[in-house]
Amino acid sequence: MSKKFSIVLTALFCAFIGGVALISLLLPDQNFSPLENRYLQKPPKLSAETLNNGKFMEDAEDYVSDHILGRDLWVAMKAWSERLSGKKENNGVYFAARDTLINRVDVPDQSKLDEDMGYLDTLAGNVDVPVYFGLIPSAAEIWADRLPAGAPTADEKAIIDRLYFSTGAATVDVYGALAPHSGEDIYYRTDHHWTSLGAFYGANAIFQAMGLDPLDLNDYQKTTVTDQFNGTLFSSSGARWLPPDTIHTYVPDQGIQVTSWFKGAPETGSLYVDSYLDVKDKYSYFLGGNQALCVVEKENSDGPKVLLIRDSYSDSLTPFLTERFSQVHLFDLRYNLSSVRSYVEENGIDAVVVLYSFSNFASDQNLFLLGR
Repeated sequence: MSKKFSIVLTALFCAFIGGVALISLLLPDQNFSPLENRYLQKPPKLSAETLNNGKFMEDAEDYVSDHILGRDLWVAMKAWSERLSGKKENNGVYFAARDTLINRVDVPDQSKLDEDMGYLDTLAGNVDVPVYFGLIPSAAEIWADRLPAGAPTADEKAIIDRLYFSTGAATVDVYGALAPHSGEDIYYRTDHHWTSLGAFYGANAIFQAMGLDPLDLNDYQKTTVTDQFNGTLFSSSGARWLPPDTIHTYVPDQGIQVTSWFKGAPETGSLYVDSYLDVKDKYSYFLGGNQALCVVEKENSDGPKVLLIRDSYSDSLTPFLTERFSQVHLFDLRYNLSSVRSYVEENGIDAVVVLYSFSNFASDQNLFLLGR
């Protein structure tokens, strides 16, 4: 390569970098990335404290990364380069078989798990109704055969068994309900949640634990509401080459009344919110997404009232629960600081179910609220 050509090439590269930086600075900032389904870094705040502790430079780096021109393209190109280089993972997401993306699940902190199980047992002792505990294994456990060879991930089944053995609460065998159906589409390929089919098997696990009759899938008609769902793992992995997922429903919403607390006050909600099918966050089609409290009532039902202390997996589970319960009270500890014991007493709750995905239970910092 001649010296002249090297100079020209260097100049073009510098001009490209400078042009991208200049245009990035001139473009108006975006607050939210629909493709990545997250809020973007705000401009860093300059102060003596942030300079001394390094937070200013850290936030500045994140800000530049989030607002660079063509960010979505660079994210996709990084994922492609990782794949072409032979790597089987990007940003903690495995490129698995059958066009599937699967989150890596790290071994959780056992001391935190033990502490949280103590809070669960405190809840069981504080209320005069049965308390059930269930952990939903991730796709990394149930679809382990799809993972790249040798991919490290936690032994969720062993940890779940140990936690179940240690608690005084009744347990829900969600693993036993899902594992026999590992060949079916019980998780989304591009999202961390279970599908409506997976939620169906999960609902029957709850009914079995409570001595209620199971549902028969043959009694329901599967309805496709969208075939263009690109979930959270699609967003975080950069794997833009995969075909989208399909969202199905089974339970109609006739005779269902929903009251939602999104902003602290009750408002009329819906079992299915069609407007979310037109945006990136299509999973929020179920119940409308995250909310502190949601009460779902079934007309002309004499079933028990259940309080479900939960994460977002219960959004797609709830339609099936309405088939056996007259009221389903969805209580999210991330947004609801109310006393669980008082809520049970004041609302005539017949049973409490604490149901979390394995990863969320291992990482949730609000489980101490169970003991209040």
